[in-house]
Amino acid sequence: MNAILIRGGHLIDPAAGVDADRDLLLKDGRVAAVEAPGKLSGAARQENAEVLDAKGLVVAPGLVDIHVHLREPGQSYKETIASGAAAAAAGGFTSICAMPNTLPVNDSVETTRWMQSPERKAAARVFPIAAATKGSMGEALTEYVSLKAAGAVAVSDDGKPILTDGIMRQALAAAARAGFPVVQHAEDTRLTAGCSMNAGALAFRLGLRGMPTAAESGLVERDLRLLAEIKDSRAHLHIAHLSTAAALDAVRKAKRNGLRVTCEVAPHHFALNENAVGDYDTNAKMNPPLRSEADRRAMVEGLLDGSIDCIATDHAPHALHEKQQEFERAPNGIIGLESALGLSIDLLHRQHKVSLSRLITLLSAQPANLLSLRGRGTLTAGSFADVALIDATATWTFRASSAKSKSRNTPFEGRAMTGRVKVTIGEGRIVYRDSAREA
Repeated sequence: MNAILIRGGHLIDPAAGVDADRDLLLKDGRVAAVEAPGKLSGAARQENAEVLDAKGLVVAPGLVDIHVHLREPGQSYKETIASGAAAAAAGGFTSICAMPNTLPVNDSVETTRWMQSPERKAAARVFPIAAATKGSMGEALTEYVSLKAAGAVAVSDDGKPILTDGIMRQALAAAARAGFPVVQHAEDTRLTAGCSMNAGALAFRLGLRGMPTAAESGLVERDLRLLAEIKDSRAHLHIAHLSTAAALDAVRKAKRNGLRVTCEVAPHHFALNENAVGDYDTNAKMNPPLRSEADRRAMVEGLLDGSIDCIATDHAPHALHEKQQEFERAPNGIIGLESALGLSIDLLHRQHKVSLSRLITLLSAQPANLLSLRGRGTLTAGSFADVALIDATATWTFRASSAKSKSRNTPFEGRAMTGRVKVTIGEGRIVYRDSAREA
């Protein structure tokens, strides 16, 4: 593995408190040194390092996505671990956490290990999130300690929320003992059966059954009550893809009361509202659904005030033929790894004046911290050499046809974005380079 010198860039490493011009030397998959401009030239020559000129670029820790669907094993026609990881690298992500709703469901040590095998040829490091219950059926817990030892970083039945109070209580307690969080898809499916978009006037006009916001906020409130009842400071509830103001208010209150609860929001929930469904556009169909404009604004406010802990894409690829059917029959989800940074910089940094340091915290340092991905989300000496070189002012147009993902299901086709990844380095290897404009 060759050494790499990144020189002339502006390092933003919120975990280390750095927002200044710095040069980095990468060696043997780790950050070997971080110094003021020009101070590493001698060491780089000694190591015969490849030199990357980062002038005009932001040098950031590799981005971390704690909510992706890689579809493998079982649905490789939608995505493979290799293609999903390639999409991640193109989006600046060097660490991705894969949800367990595969075929079969990832509820075993064997599948957890299989997903991490070098044979998967992943350009980004894959961290499996294992099923919380066997088969994600919500009835019997999986073996949390064994799954963690095999490399799982959390448990979740994402897509199939744990509805039974007793099982959720057991999951929170068992995960606390194992030392990782329970990630809950907050949806009371008893209130959403047959529903395909957000409940409201638009759903009524389109003749579609709508998901009430109470289906999300009610389950969040239930989970927070169970978390409080456990009385174990190690218990950690993480709420996936938060989308409603009511659920966010419940999280704020729980945090004030000292509960260990965290949450994420997906870019589509702060970038779009339910009007994107338009004339039954299945590329705007997802779960949780695109919500009202008031809920969208609440997600932005939660990011601005720190109530929302991180941004996660909920990357959910589907084949073209699956989305090209009636709205109610089409599957939920969109691809998101390659558009997340552009949307975040454009909407949060440029429009809402969120600093780049805060944005990188939301996309890298904080998600790494939430799932205890040690050595990720920072570029301090000794950490993994995961780096994203970003042109934060570049404007470009998102085209799904140019995406690395196998699938093309996105509501952002043709959307102008700001901020583009030029080079991604994963554990000391260049895993993506923007061929349009060299860094």
